[in-house]
Amino acid sequence: MGLSRLVCAFLLAACCCGRHAAGVPGEVEQPEPELVEVEVGSTALLKCGPSHSQGNFSHVDWFSVHKEKPTLIFRVRQGQGQSEPGEYQHRLSLQDKGTTLALTYVTPHDERIFLCQGKRPRSQEHRIQLRVYKAPEEPSIQVNALGIPINSREPEEVATCVGRNGYPIPQVVWYKNGQPLKEEKNRVHIQSSQIVESSGLYTLRSVLKAQLLKEDKDAQFYCELNYRLPSGNHMKESREVTVPVFYPAEKVWLEVEPVGMLKEGDRVEIRCLADGNPPPHFSISKQNLSTKEMEEETTDDNGVLVLARAQKEHSGLYECQGLDLETMASLLSGQQELLVNYVSDIRVSPPAPESEEGSSLTLTCEAESNQALEFQWLREKTGQVLKKGPVLQLHNLKREAGGGYRCVASVPSVPGLNRTQLVNVAIFGPPWMALKERKMWVQENVVLNLSCEASGHPRPTISWNVEGLTSEQDQDPQSILSILNVLVTPELLETGAECVASNSLGKNTTIILLELVHLTALPTDSNSTTGLSISTVSPHTRANGTSTEKKLPEPESKGVVIVAVTVCVLVLAVLGAVLYFFYKKGKLPCGRSGKQEITLSPSRKSEFVVEVKSDKLPEEMGLLQGSNGDKRAPGDQGEKYIDLRH
Repeated sequence: MGLSRLVCAFLLAACCCGRHAAGVPGEVEQPEPELVEVEVGSTALLKCGPSHSQGNFSHVDWFSVHKEKPTLIFRVRQGQGQSEPGEYQHRLSLQDKGTTLALTYVTPHDERIFLCQGKRPRSQEHRIQLRVYKAPEEPSIQVNALGIPINSREPEEVATCVGRNGYPIPQVVWYKNGQPLKEEKNRVHIQSSQIVESSGLYTLRSVLKAQLLKEDKDAQFYCELNYRLPSGNHMKESREVTVPVFYPAEKVWLEVEPVGMLKEGDRVEIRCLADGNPPPHFSISKQNLSTKEMEEETTDDNGVLVLARAQKEHSGLYECQGLDLETMASLLSGQQELLVNYVSDIRVSPPAPESEEGSSLTLTCEAESNQALEFQWLREKTGQVLKKGPVLQLHNLKREAGGGYRCVASVPSVPGLNRTQLVNVAIFGPPWMALKERKMWVQENVVLNLSCEASGHPRPTISWNVEGLTSEQDQDPQSILSILNVLVTPELLETGAECVASNSLGKNTTIILLELVHLTALPTDSNSTTGLSISTVSPHTRANGTSTEKKLPEPESKGVVIVAVTVCVLVLAVLGAVLYFFYKKGKLPCGRSGKQEITLSPSRKSEFVVEVKSDKLPEEMGLLQGSNGDKRAPGDQGEKYIDLRH
């Protein structure tokens, strides 16, 4: 009972007995409690007064004061501390030789007054106010996705801001386009509420309501949380959001893509736009050139008219109509002209030109366009530009002048806009063929294709003098290619094949001679394998040839053999000259052995042997045989040794 009275006497907020004492004249007023600030989860150090000596704390009692009621939580006797049973039993300890009480794992529930009271040498007490702080989480913001109409009579919900797990309750500030919003009657209203979690932390929820205008369709809204920590004041901001704002359209208009000069074949989109949200229902109309009336065109769901491949017929006046389905108000755009630039089909005269050799011919190209045109003539097979302009004159025509000529009509002011027309010039004359005679190397009893090509005007026909399966291909209006599939027989080898091309002006012939391929067995030795050598003679070269047929490849060793033989002949000639020189000097004794000695002058004491050895194949070495037809023995490898010694 006495302890309670003593505690009540020293409380700032007097208890029942303390209230009577506070009114007593001459009573000393209690000082303000010492302030200690900590964050949630940290350790609070509670000192029992900075001026007390060690002797003052041999006997100290610590109290927590909650709702003006002190509760003993810790005792110090003879410098030894002991916790009292209760919520602080396992979180209190002594530090600094007993002058400081440490409270660990601070929670929001620990925000209260703590009191220490010493009894020796006289009764003393010290009060401490513990303040607890916790930064809230990053604020989250949720925008009203349904949107706000501008004709609403009351403020509508714009967005909701939530800040979780803060202590104490943070302050919220709303911003629009970086400017803070304040309460404004019938215009801006901010409604905030908080929830106390079981941990003692607060979750703040703030709703912004406002009346918006059309100008707010792109406005950026966000919320800011202001809070305090022992280190000072802090703030956190949410992300920015934009709320849909609904307002009726005031005007509609047309847009055309792509922008710039259009040409036939372009993909064109005619789009109807409005300044309302949501946009009205669109329809696009085009003026009928005959009646001058506007006729509705077919558009997609978004009111876009798509011209996949624009044509000159799409040129004209277009307009857009927008219908507000809520107010049923109709808006009409201004008329806009669409111009599709074009080049008409090209006309060449004469359309099928033909002429005699040595004469002249004039080709004329015509086309229409809504823009200035440029013409040029090109040779089809070479791409060479022959003339700039619509007229091409050909003089002193020859057979080679026949073939394709292309007229190109283009619009320089519209890149990519052009048309072309190909015309084939025919030169009258009998059939023309590349060769009179051609030779092919074949094998007997093999099926092969013989080809024959001819040109002329009128276009010739081709016939063969042998039976076989024939097929024809049109090369161009004046040329034809005939292919004969035939079996090589002894009769065909003897007679050959004759290809005859004819038209109303004459005929021409190509003879194809067939020669058998000769197969020669190659010699074998320890380092080579048995094989076959094919000896052939090259067929005639074709001048301006157009015929095609398969030819057997010539042996690659043919050129090598010729070079080797030439080198061997030169070496033998040089050695023969040397031997003849010594023979005339009388220093070369005659003999028939494979090796012959030559006596040199005394000044040349050195001894050396010259070996002439050929590594050619036997059939190649046969080219070096004498005219008498003498052949070497099978074992003779064509080696000669000349021993030049004293």
